[in-house]
Amino acid sequence: MTPELQVDEALLLRPAANSILVAMFEAYQEDAEAAQAALPWLNPEQDVRRQLRDMLYDIEAQKGGDRLHFWSIHTTSTGEFVGLVGLGDELQSLHAAFNLGYWVRRVHRRKGIAMKCVNCIFSWLAQRSDTTTVEIAVHPHNEAGLATADAICKAWGGERLPEFIGIEFNERTVPHHLHLVDLGPEA
Repeated sequence: MTPELQVDEALLLRPAANSILVAMFEAYQEDAEAAQAALPWLNPEQDVRRQLRDMLYDIEAQKGGDRLHFWSIHTTSTGEFVGLVGLGDELQSLHAAFNLGYWVRRVHRRKGIAMKCVNCIFSWLAQRSDTTTVEIAVHPHNEAGLATADAICKAWGGERLPEFIGIEFNERTVPHHLHLVDLGPEA
């Protein structure tokens, strides 16, 4: 089950739910390019609001299980939607249990929010009785994403694999860097 997590005095992670659809769609409209980078399966030629709704429905349908864990990021003072962070099951590595993804609204970027949220989630995962491997796939031109993934690896003892991996997006294979982080008692 996905728990609510307190990141710090200013940020809260709530299990993602359909109730954030309007705020999430507004965030998409503010910066469609960044949303597209974070959610590359989104097809801007189709109804984006419906695609986001379907994603949130799928997340809620998994509620209570351990295959997916997605959180909406909110300010504690006003409850404003800041972004989304999640552990998904679209995996590239045979060793990984989850892949990490995050998306922070433009106005909240460059404040370390993604890193704070990841630290909170990884601390939660590290309390498990078994080691959990999380992968982070980043497009080689996404400099901010690479910097964040490298910082996560440095903080949590992870590594960037030397070879590129190909990920299918819209019938194209796109090379990505793959980072792996082991969390838990034997990590």
